[in-house]
Amino acid sequence: MQGGRGSGRAAKGHVRLWGRHAVEAALLNPRRQHRKLWATREGIESLDGELPADFPVEYADVADLARLVAKDAPHQGLVLDCEPLDDLHLADVLDGDAARPIVVLDQVTDPHNVGALLRSAAAFDAAAIITQDRHAPPEGGVIGKSASGALEIVPWVRVVNLSRALEDIAEAGYWRIGLAGEAEATLAEALPTGPVALVLGAEGEGMRHNVGQHCDALARLPISNAMESLNVSNAGAIALYAIATRTMGD
Repeated sequence: MQGGRGSGRAAKGHVRLWGRHAVEAALLNPRRQHRKLWATREGIESLDGELPADFPVEYADVADLARLVAKDAPHQGLVLDCEPLDDLHLADVLDGDAARPIVVLDQVTDPHNVGALLRSAAAFDAAAIITQDRHAPPEGGVIGKSASGALEIVPWVRVVNLSRALEDIAEAGYWRIGLAGEAEATLAEALPTGPVALVLGAEGEGMRHNVGQHCDALARLPISNAMESLNVSNAGAIALYAIATRTMGD
């Protein structure tokens, strides 16, 4: 078998995804160009629907597939090489449904966390996630597996300057709320009735000072003193739930 043996990396410029939900969602995504699928017979049978007759599939056993992905990655008999998704522009998101929240990530670099946040964003009908192009992980198998298919569903906008993007978001009518453990107001107190952009800072360090200055309000989750903080993906999921239930209650 060829390519990326044991590294989980595709050829330069390509994306390698693994796991049933991630691969199946990519196969169903009309915006995704596929290059090759490595699979066990059982992996193919687990997919919903049939592949086109001319789809490039190479059948392999479990041990061979394990050499194509990151160490101990749960590939579930499916490994897909594909092209990255086309770049999206912030303006396209801001022209959409303002009732759906936007999630802004300030230097959240752990692909597990980004994938989990994509999954929560899909679950709570967020319009997009926004990251800097330099301080966020690229598309790949870890994000795809953690996102459980949401990588193909939630628009992901990469911007050069996050502060400038937050200014554009404000001009579009969104109330920018940054989650910060030291904030005086709780999220419930800070939530407006209109459009919301939820800003989440990096693991451990939180959001940068300049990014916090570009928020309309800082808010905290009212967690017990027994725990100092929450993982950024858990905090994001709770905050998105709060936004969603606020919207449904209006």
